[in-house]
Amino acid sequence: MATKKAGSTAKKTTRAKSQPAKSTVTTVRAVEATKEAKSGSRFGDRRTVQAAALIGEFVGTFLLAGAFLVTKGEPLYMGFVLITLVLVVGTLSGAYLNPLLTVGAWVTRKLTHLRAATYIVAQLLGAGAAFVVVSAFVAGASPESSAGAFAQTQSVFKMAALTDHNHWYAFFAELLGATIFAFAVAGAFREKTDRVAKALTVGFGLFVAALIAGVAVSYVGAQAALNPALAIAATAVDWTKIDWFAVLSYIVAPLIGGIVGFALRDVVETE
Repeated sequence: MATKKAGSTAKKTTRAKSQPAKSTVTTVRAVEATKEAKSGSRFGDRRTVQAAALIGEFVGTFLLAGAFLVTKGEPLYMGFVLITLVLVVGTLSGAYLNPLLTVGAWVTRKLTHLRAATYIVAQLLGAGAAFVVVSAFVAGASPESSAGAFAQTQSVFKMAALTDHNHWYAFFAELLGATIFAFAVAGAFREKTDRVAKALTVGFGLFVAALIAGVAVSYVGAQAALNPALAIAATAVDWTKIDWFAVLSYIVAPLIGGIVGFALRDVVETE
C-alpha cells in the first residue's frame, strides 16, 4: 500500500511539475501568433513601408523645390525649410530629398540599389511637380491681382546661365558646397536618438554649405543650388539646347561632392 501511495504521489508531483512547462509553451505560442498577426497586417507590410518612403521623398522634395523657387535659393530660408522637412518626413524615408545625398549614401552602402534608384526618381518627380505648380500660379497672375507694372515682370525663378568665364567657378563651388553638406548630413545620420539634433545638423549644414558656395560664385555672376533636382527645376540646365558645362556643374559636381562627403565622414569615423 505504501508503495502504491508513493507511486501515485510521484505521478501527481510529475504532473504538477509538467503543468508550468505546458503553460510556458502556450505563452510562447501565443506571443509568436501575435507577432505573426502583426507582421501580416497591411500596415506592417514591407511594400507599404517602401511606398511610404517614396511618398515622403516626393512630398519632401516637392516642398523643398517650391521653397527654393519662391525664395530664390536664399540659404537661411532653405536651411530652416530643410529642418522642418527632416522632422516631417524623416521617419518615413530618412529625408534625403537630394540626389547628391542619395548617391553618396548608396556608394557608401547606406542605401540599397533599389531604394536609391526609387528615391532619385521620386525626388526628380517632386521637383518637377513643384516647378509646374509654381509656374501655374505665376502664369495665373494678372494686372488686376497684382500691382501694375510689377505683374508684367513676374516669372518663375531661373538660375543664371553659365558663361565661358564662370562655368569652372560654378563647378568647383558646387563640388565644395556639396562635399560640406554631405559631410554634415553623414554625421547627422549617425544620430539615432535625438531627431531634433539631426534636423538641426542637416538644416544648418545646408545653410553653411550654400552660404559658402553661393557667395563664392556670386563674384563671377553665377548661382549655386547644391541639389541636382532643384537645379533642374530652376532650369539651370536648358534641355532644349543642352549646355554640357551646366550639366557638369549642376548635376555631376554635386554627385561627386556627395560621394566625397560621405566617404570622408566614414574615414574620419573609422579613424
